[in-house]
Amino acid sequence: MRSDKIAVEEKLQNLPGKPGVYLFRNADGQIIYIGKAKVLRNRVRSYFQTSRNRDQKTRRLVSQIRDLEIILTDSEVEALILESNLVKQHKPKYNINLKDDKTWPYICITKEPFPRVFPTRRIVRDGSRYFGPYTDVGGMKNLLKTLKKIFPLRSCKLALTRESVAAGKYHLCLAYHIKQCQGPCVGLVSQIDYGKMIDHVSNFIEGRRETILEELRQRMAEAADHQQYEQAAYLRDQLFALQDFQEKQKIIDPGLGDRDLFAIAHQGEQACAVVFQVRRGKMIGRQHFFLTTSTDDVRESILQAFLPQYYLQGADVPEEIGLPFELPEESSALQEWLSERRGSRISMVVPKRGLKAQLLRLSEKNASLLLEELQLHKDAQALSDSALTHLQIELDLPTMPNRIEAFDISTLQGSDAVASMVAFQSGHPDKQSYRRFRIRTKDTPDDFAMMREAVRRRYQRVVAEKAPLPDLILLDGGKGQLSAALAALEELDLQNLAVVALAKRLEQVFLPGQSDPVPLSPESPGVLLLRQIRDEAHRFAVSYHRQLRKKRNLESVLDEITGIGRQRKQALLSTYGTLEKLRSASAADISASTHIPLKTAQTLVEKLQTESR
Repeated sequence: MRSDKIAVEEKLQNLPGKPGVYLFRNADGQIIYIGKAKVLRNRVRSYFQTSRNRDQKTRRLVSQIRDLEIILTDSEVEALILESNLVKQHKPKYNINLKDDKTWPYICITKEPFPRVFPTRRIVRDGSRYFGPYTDVGGMKNLLKTLKKIFPLRSCKLALTRESVAAGKYHLCLAYHIKQCQGPCVGLVSQIDYGKMIDHVSNFIEGRRETILEELRQRMAEAADHQQYEQAAYLRDQLFALQDFQEKQKIIDPGLGDRDLFAIAHQGEQACAVVFQVRRGKMIGRQHFFLTTSTDDVRESILQAFLPQYYLQGADVPEEIGLPFELPEESSALQEWLSERRGSRISMVVPKRGLKAQLLRLSEKNASLLLEELQLHKDAQALSDSALTHLQIELDLPTMPNRIEAFDISTLQGSDAVASMVAFQSGHPDKQSYRRFRIRTKDTPDDFAMMREAVRRRYQRVVAEKAPLPDLILLDGGKGQLSAALAALEELDLQNLAVVALAKRLEQVFLPGQSDPVPLSPESPGVLLLRQIRDEAHRFAVSYHRQLRKKRNLESVLDEITGIGRQRKQALLSTYGTLEKLRSASAADISASTHIPLKTAQTLVEKLQTESR
């Protein structure tokens, strides 16, 4: 302890008067704080001056410092960038950190002769362009869907080069025939023309869409003048799709230009930052980010730490950044760095009146509401933890049932019998793990045999894949279903798994080896959680059962039409799935998407129209 203190004091005496980054470490060698400074000597020494009034957070930090390290930079701007990157990498305890930053998706435009456009959560430094991050995943998916509707972008992963295309290595796929691709794989579009389309895609994502609209109008008029009516109609459809997307966006004020508006809400050790993105006077997006802070942090320091982390993620820098309050004097380095990133001088302003001030107030309300939602989510998680604790005690389980898998059977008069398995992790649905089964037990309405089959097939697969087993298996039913499931588990030598059955009629809970139900209150937190999981399993089973019935109805219609054999029937089923979807398609669409002759497709459409009358 004494030697550590002496070592720190010696380093303090030799600090240079230059810009750079400093790292504080604790007794275990862990980095607990990273900061930047224009003059390292003055900044770092200020932490250890006993005469200074320091907040509680800084006092705790200084009390844990056992070593310090410095990294010199050529300027304060370089120090700012290095600090942000190191904070993101190490996530020190006393820094303000973005939460779950690795999970935010981006839109990637690859650096290839014929670039691809797709969502990704992983940034690869290979020259590709990334837009985002998008905290509103639904909005990002809608943006991508619109992009693909307007622009015929290739979706394949072929390594298209000038040489591979010239060599004729590839063939046209279905995407070309349904006009969702221009066929770059066989040289039907030049690299220059494809690149122009990619430029439009970039402008579209960034909200600069007026130039695209104007060019589409011009190209449509030229195609019509040259009597290229099919091309003119195609461009018209692109134009309408883009205009429709434009109209759905909120027009604020064309005079606002390009700007980002930031707001911060802070409570305890949590904070929420909200960014309103305005481009060409239109609101093109709202991002929100949760941050881990200290109760001693003030909004000014939180926002100053957040801004470089946000723009380092790849967000484009607009001409103006609106802030809810003035930042400390050292923010000049931040403004200089952002100007360098944009390529022109940017301004950081604090609107006091007018539309900008109204938008800032709106963003602050959003930040406060999102922070409240985060707290409600934490409260809900606390309730889930409480219910799981009750379950462990009430069912006398050896461990907390963090993972629960539930089974249900659905059938109608013995036909199309199906089973569902839903999984809950820490009291919440794990929908990626949901499974469904078509029961193979033939010509029998035996629920017990069906349950045995479903449980056996599920855990036979789990054992084969060496996947984690659940802490608790929940069955929809009574003693019969419980006995059937136990028999299946015994076949697999898994008889030590905890299993419970929940009967619908009286909401009774049955355990292995007990003839009578467990005397539990139907309103206890544990039983309420079991009912929620059981009901979800039932919903999932019924939805699958309905899907199979609709598919069977479609199959019976297809069997009646001459010219539709096994392969064409399979193509129709995989493409449309239900009668409703098939009825909404035209003969031309059916023919193009499934390669069925147009005459046969017309016969099918006529048959469907006759049956729907």
